[in-house]
Amino acid sequence: MFKNHPKGLPVLFFTEMWERFGFYLLLGIFVLYMTDTAKGGLGFSTVKAMDIYGTYIALVYLSPFLGGLLADRLLGYRLSITIGGVLMGLGYLGLAIPGMTTFWVSLFLIIFGNGFFKPNISTLVGNLYNREPYRALKDSGYNIFYMGINIGAFICNFAAAYLRNNYGWGYAFAAAGIGMFVGLAIFWSGTRHVQEADVRKPTQREDMPLRWILLVVFLPAAVFGAIGWFIPGNLFGSDSNDAFLTASLPIVVYFISLGVRASRKDRAPIAALLSIFGVVIIFWAIFHQNGSALTLWARDYTDRSMPKAIEPIAQQADLVQKIDTSRRMVPQLDEFNRPVTDEQGNAVTGTGVDLYFRNLPKEQWPADGESMNLISTELFLSINPFFIVIMTPLMLMFFAFLRRRDKEPSTPGKIAIGLLITSLSALIMIGATLVTHNGAAKASPWWLVGTYLAITLGEICLSPMGLSIVSKLSPPRLTSLMMGGWFLAMSIGNKLSGALASLWDQYNHKAYFFTVNMIGCLAAAVLILALLRWLNRVISEHSKVQQG
Repeated sequence: MFKNHPKGLPVLFFTEMWERFGFYLLLGIFVLYMTDTAKGGLGFSTVKAMDIYGTYIALVYLSPFLGGLLADRLLGYRLSITIGGVLMGLGYLGLAIPGMTTFWVSLFLIIFGNGFFKPNISTLVGNLYNREPYRALKDSGYNIFYMGINIGAFICNFAAAYLRNNYGWGYAFAAAGIGMFVGLAIFWSGTRHVQEADVRKPTQREDMPLRWILLVVFLPAAVFGAIGWFIPGNLFGSDSNDAFLTASLPIVVYFISLGVRASRKDRAPIAALLSIFGVVIIFWAIFHQNGSALTLWARDYTDRSMPKAIEPIAQQADLVQKIDTSRRMVPQLDEFNRPVTDEQGNAVTGTGVDLYFRNLPKEQWPADGESMNLISTELFLSINPFFIVIMTPLMLMFFAFLRRRDKEPSTPGKIAIGLLITSLSALIMIGATLVTHNGAAKASPWWLVGTYLAITLGEICLSPMGLSIVSKLSPPRLTSLMMGGWFLAMSIGNKLSGALASLWDQYNHKAYFFTVNMIGCLAAAVLILALLRWLNRVISEHSKVQQG
């Protein structure tokens, strides 16, 4: 797999694999932990948990703007990655300690740690390919790197299910921290293979000084965020949504100003990147509902009973969730089967049987004193990375086949294809809601399998290609900062994902929820297609300039 690629690629591959092990382990159980009322969770309502989830993944991908900026101007890439990894590892370990203070402090550490780690390891990957004979392999290099991300994302949910089912939530969070420190150890054991890529370029006359960026970007962002929080009413559904999206405005303006103030040589590449950033926001708004809306669909509406053939294996590996009909504290539901909340947004609980039985025929309930063995909800989140690992080599071979015949789509063309395929994932979920009469009956797990297959194919075409196009088009001195711009687009999309998912309980028919997602993806694909000729021309011209 690494043949013909730089020696630094496997180092970054395995570093990112372990970092993403921790990141996606938390993401897979975050909503479940916050809404759990029976086994040591926080007992938040669905709306409150979705709001926190959306804010968390938004801030996680907003902080790379700062981390990329400091790496480009001050710290360098390897030191920034180290700082980020240490902060994230401490944050995951902190979540293992009960208490709301450690909960918020730990999330803060993870958010800022990711800001230092994520844009700079992606930048190092691209920098490895900035010389011959590797230059033509940059797209495939990012695809291979992306496999590392998803191997970590695949295995982490099995670890999470085993640990939280058998020992509790804290042990699962601690495993995420250990994974992060394993990744750092791999990074520094192979640092000699990546040091050539850790090269900062000098600033130019048109670049804004760092102190001025802090003054005219971060200070206004803090002011705008405060205005968004305290403004009467809600423009985007909640105070946190208003605060985040208004705080993002000065940062968005700063990125636009990069294009306005750029030299003639840099202006078109930066404008092309900003156009792509704007469009792919929609993709991330849909994609990151895998940890929110799709997780709730898996928990409440999907038939999670196990085939008899695999039940002994799953039990042996302790990957099952046991439920019975004994009465316990569970969220109360209104007449539309929506959770009841108090004025603070916490779930109102009462005694009853597990909510999994709500839409399960009575004859399928276990007898008194017996339990059912169910597939743990978070294991469904391993479907997407599993398909990434399986499908990426096939997609690489397919694109190599087209390349040999001079028919390979351009990088922006692959992004447009990814958006079109992603819209199919929402269409599949519309079918699931209709077949189950809006969740009145349990849905086959194959609906989620099909959804994750579609969104995986879309992701392979879009996400690694986004990293690649940033590396291709960014002025060298701004590469990590522009990686921060890519993650800013992810951040805004992720916040919109949480805002959309927080409406989950308000839709009486879930088909409408997924229809909104499908229309958004189709609209984004049309926009990229409209810009495709111009984007291809800019990439071609910039490539000629870079090669001298």
